[in-house]
Amino acid sequence: MDRTLKVCEESSTPLQGAGSVLFRYSRGTQKRVPLANIRAPLRGAREMLVEFSITVVQWLVVVIGAPMLVGVIRKTKARLQGRRGARIWQPYWDLRKLLIKEAVISENTSWIFRFTPYIVFGTMLVSALIVPVLTTAGALQPIGNIILLMYVFLLGTFFLALAGLDAGSSFGGMGASREMAIAALAEPTVMIAIFAIALRAGSTGLREMIGRSVSDPLLLLNPGHLLAFASFFIVALAETGRLPVDNPSTHLELTMIHEAMILEYSGRYLALIEWASAIKLFLFLTLLGNIFVPWGIAVSLQPAALAIGVVALALKLGILAVSLAMLETAVAKLRLFRVPELLTGSFMLALLAVISFFFLK
Repeated sequence: MDRTLKVCEESSTPLQGAGSVLFRYSRGTQKRVPLANIRAPLRGAREMLVEFSITVVQWLVVVIGAPMLVGVIRKTKARLQGRRGARIWQPYWDLRKLLIKEAVISENTSWIFRFTPYIVFGTMLVSALIVPVLTTAGALQPIGNIILLMYVFLLGTFFLALAGLDAGSSFGGMGASREMAIAALAEPTVMIAIFAIALRAGSTGLREMIGRSVSDPLLLLNPGHLLAFASFFIVALAETGRLPVDNPSTHLELTMIHEAMILEYSGRYLALIEWASAIKLFLFLTLLGNIFVPWGIAVSLQPAALAIGVVALALKLGILAVSLAMLETAVAKLRLFRVPELLTGSFMLALLAVISFFFLK
């Protein structure tokens, strides 16, 4: 008769018996539990821990790398204009300087003015957790819905417009009204442009849309895909306050949009808003690169795939940043009444991208 070891239920050290089977004694009966059944939960917990770790790494890449992206665009624009320009690290020093400065707040403002920078920055931090940056296999990627992401973006814009009105200055009210007018035209365009990609993926989830593009590389040559890319690129310029819609480096009262709303902020409040704007630019360019040109993004948690994902992200962001700098160097800011015409054209491109799905499958 085989000799077996009985392990009491209270024992914390499981033993292995004959036939590589664990024996547990429970209520006077002996149960055979396969070793694989014991290790499976441990393996699942280990995979979950890795997924959460990758999600945190992606989040840090967005939050820490966003100011560098702004520095690269500024440096490239300076070189194209024949200037030396500041170093690409300059946005970090600017944020540090603002964070240690004392904030000056008007006595006429309410709690909305004080809490808006934290709300705007918080919405960008949440968005950084949703967007697939290096891989689509992160722990929070299943909740990465493009509709949810756009509403989170719009929440920050809404509170920023409220803060511009709350200060009571004429510049803040003017900038808030212009921002809401642009948002009313840009948000539907974003939805329709992404809907053109979602129709082919069968889902509005970011992971599913990226996975569909990865599985079919020839999809990048589809006319509907190219139309959606052009539409989304124009809307990204409007949403992030770049030329030709807005000029982030101007303070002329007749042309300001985004800068007019934050004109009353200073110190750490201004630092949070500027940081949030950099993160928003990083996320929009990442969406452009990963949804429409998903080459290189990792679909698994293998170290080699993640390394390729890092290199691919750096290349795509570099190309988009240089292209944006060249565009801003070559064009001037549009007149305010011409901006709706540009966004209407972008809307028509997105609509054509959706229509093309039914005729050019």
